[in-house]
Amino acid sequence: MRHSNRGDVDPFIVMDVMEAARQAEAAGRHIIHMEVGQPSTGAPTQAREKLITDLADPLGYTVGLGLPELRARIARHYGDWYDVDLDPARVVVTSGASGAFLLAFSALFDNGERVGLGTPCYPSYRQILKAVGLTPVDIPTTLDQRFQPQPAHVSEYDLAGLIVASPANPTGTMLDAGALAALSEACNAADAAFISDEIYHGIDYDIAPVSALQVTDDAYVVNSFSKYFSMTGWRVGWMVVPEDHVRRVERLAQNMFICAPHAAQRLALHAMDCPDELDQNKAVYAANRALMIDGLRAAGLTHFAPPDGAFYIYVDVSEYTDDARAFAAQILAQAGVAMTPGLDFDAGRGHHWLRFSYARNTQDIREGLDRIAKFMQAYRR
Repeated sequence: MRHSNRGDVDPFIVMDVMEAARQAEAAGRHIIHMEVGQPSTGAPTQAREKLITDLADPLGYTVGLGLPELRARIARHYGDWYDVDLDPARVVVTSGASGAFLLAFSALFDNGERVGLGTPCYPSYRQILKAVGLTPVDIPTTLDQRFQPQPAHVSEYDLAGLIVASPANPTGTMLDAGALAALSEACNAADAAFISDEIYHGIDYDIAPVSALQVTDDAYVVNSFSKYFSMTGWRVGWMVVPEDHVRRVERLAQNMFICAPHAAQRLALHAMDCPDELDQNKAVYAANRALMIDGLRAAGLTHFAPPDGAFYIYVDVSEYTDDARAFAAQILAQAGVAMTPGLDFDAGRGHHWLRFSYARNTQDIREGLDRIAKFMQAYRR
């Protein structure tokens, strides 16, 4: 049967790693999961209890932009966290951050236009752009640049748009207010759209992340309930757009999705009022981060930028291998620890890198690091 070139996207390698780990577990092995960026916790307990009561409602369609009370609560969140006075009318509730990116790319760009990605980066940006007929443009970044794109890249690469992530996946690095403002100004000067991925906000350690909304209104800001709010499987996120883009995005959302799942929107609303449990989760990530930094260095994996946020460490393993995918498979087979090879995030240079996630419980992280240390000791002999 005929098919479209839109489907010719690369696989998400981390999902292949997850499947290999699942097969090992089905064969009776105990696997430590450092491959996937998924909290080991679920949605906040109090929020889930409130949702049980909500289930007495038929939970039919919501309006395309999302539950009005959730949009208002998200707007209040920007006042509480960032001292930004946000009109709830600019908030769009989406089917996860993935739904937000699909809406953003459809609303902002015409077929074939060039959208910049500072690599290494979240791989699905590239694949979604390809699937909707756009041209993803990889912008190689460096450790010295904290793996973030620079303002000059906008004109240098002739971009119609730029996506930035802070904290970033896979590196955990962040952009400060000055860097965000400079990137926004470079986009404005080139008539390029500026998209800020902020789904790891709330998972930070020494310095609070800056929202693009603190430096500009001329941006699409994407966030999600998956990470800080620990709601990965519920598939609900949000996007903040300029006032004159709301109706354009609304029309797309109505036709593409009708609405985000109603029950997930209700749970998200309740989760926003559970800071104590969510901050306990964050404390676990902070403890895991410290363990990871020390444990990887002790194992001889020393070339990385300590993460400012999120729950990943991106490690240069070029002194040990030219094939990070095979190296990761070897560690899984011999040590029982799953991790993601860098090719997911950087097709050009990722064969020298591994991403380690520390989103799981602390006991697993400690055990995984012990296994990695023993593997590396044997590997270096």
